Amino acid sequence: MNGRVIAGRYELSTVIGQGGMGQVWTGYDQRLDRRVAVKLLRPDHMAPATAADEMRRRFVRECRVTAQVTHPGLVTVHDAGSDGDDLYLVMQYVEGADLADHLAEHDPYPWEWAVSVAAQLCSVLGAVHAVPIVHRDLKPRNVMVKPDGTVTVLDLGVASVIDTDTTRLTHTGSPIGSPAYMAPEQAMGGAVGPYTDLYALGVLLHELLSGNVPFAGSTALGVLHRHLYEPPLPVRQLRPEVPEPLEALVLRLLSKDPQHRPSGAQEVYEALTPLLPTRHGAPGGPLDPARPFLRPHAPWPDRATAPSPPDPRVVAAAAPAADRPDVAAAVDEVKRLLGEGSITRAVDILGGILPAAAAEHGEQSPVVRILRKQYATTLMDDGQYRRALPELRRLADDRAAEAGPGDPQTLQFRYDAAQCLEQLGETAAALAEYRALLPFYESHHRTGGDPSRAFDIRHRMGHLLLAMGDHTAGHQQLQNLLFDTERVYGPGHPLAVELRRSLDRQRQFRTG
Repeated sequence: MNGRVIAGRYELSTVIGQGGMGQVWTGYDQRLDRRVAVKLLRPDHMAPATAADEMRRRFVRECRVTAQVTHPGLVTVHDAGSDGDDLYLVMQYVEGADLADHLAEHDPYPWEWAVSVAAQLCSVLGAVHAVPIVHRDLKPRNVMVKPDGTVTVLDLGVASVIDTDTTRLTHTGSPIGSPAYMAPEQAMGGAVGPYTDLYALGVLLHELLSGNVPFAGSTALGVLHRHLYEPPLPVRQLRPEVPEPLEALVLRLLSKDPQHRPSGAQEVYEALTPLLPTRHGAPGGPLDPARPFLRPHAPWPDRATAPSPPDPRVVAAAAPAADRPDVAAAVDEVKRLLGEGSITRAVDILGGILPAAAAEHGEQSPVVRILRKQYATTLMDDGQYRRALPELRRLADDRAAEAGPGDPQTLQFRYDAAQCLEQLGETAAALAEYRALLPFYESHHRTGGDPSRAFDIRHRMGHLLLAMGDHTAGHQQLQNLLFDTERVYGPGHPLAVELRRSLDRQRQFRTG
């Protein structure tokens, strides 16, 4: 199924999830050249036919309901419809780690993180419940922690709008949800409401704090029985450092009677507020859920905490030989995609085959260097300057070690790296790199070479000096460049015309 195009637009790539509603694929929007997630449903694979009809109606409702809610903590719905026998839902592709994996990688899970996750989920649930919608399947696998620490709730599709028609539709005798996170009233097939999601939030919080769900068992029926009749273990018995108010809140959320739970997500958020991290703390690296509270609305990636790119040699060594992609076929696919203008898809393929190529041919082999050069160039074409920069620096270092610092290819890699710095707003670093490069290109000009690259660098340096507030030096740099441009190319050259216009504008500002 890999490579199938849905609705003539969405190319499927890899299965990333499979469950009761069907499959979820990573895909590419060929029209807008962006990554998407595509959910597929094949109703005719269900039996009996009545169940297939119910599943089809539920999927149609998923599209309609999910599109009603707009919140930064929910995936955006891009498109929906049918393709052959399949129904499809196209959604925003969310990068990061799901909360279950995040918990598994951090044991014990810091209680400050648990509070931060729960507070963000309260914000999402508040928006969802206002529609009104009940999620009905809130669990760690349906929560993504993004690199900037914000959380995104997935799979709102099993939610039901709280109205008469929908209530009749979902009373099928089989409750929607996951047993470990299912509220007692949901397990009994009774009426559900916002309080049902609050119970699931209590289960999720208990799991983050203790490392385990409060009610486990070998069978779904056994788990549901425990939800109905057994009290949860207070988390401070397992982790005494958890604040008492947090333990009390978890126990309230896990009340058997919905009336004994908090009145809504807003009340839960207010209870969590005193426990949230203060702005005096410092966020950790990527995937830190406390970061949105320590540095609200701060840009991402944070230069101090941005992850280093993985070493392809380590990644390649960890990958089984059977899982390594066909490098030659991938290169052909990249050429096709670039010819079609599908840059984002080409970037992903190049990034994926580099480790395999390095393992197969060696890091210093010509094929790997060509791939790395293409990868860096394509990243720049896609505007991904932060990802292109380390690749270009590595290429420049490798080439300089082999052919020397004045080698034309070495200089080109360094020039491209300086452009990345300039685009990223790292003005001082870009200026320093251009200054280091300029003597090589001026030497080339003095020996009879084309002066265009030297002039281009001087032009960029002048504007960088102006951007840094050094107006005198910037003006002088551009004035000298104008003199040399007119001397070499004549006063009618486009660069000379642009420089005169820029210098005139500066004079107007200085005299105005």
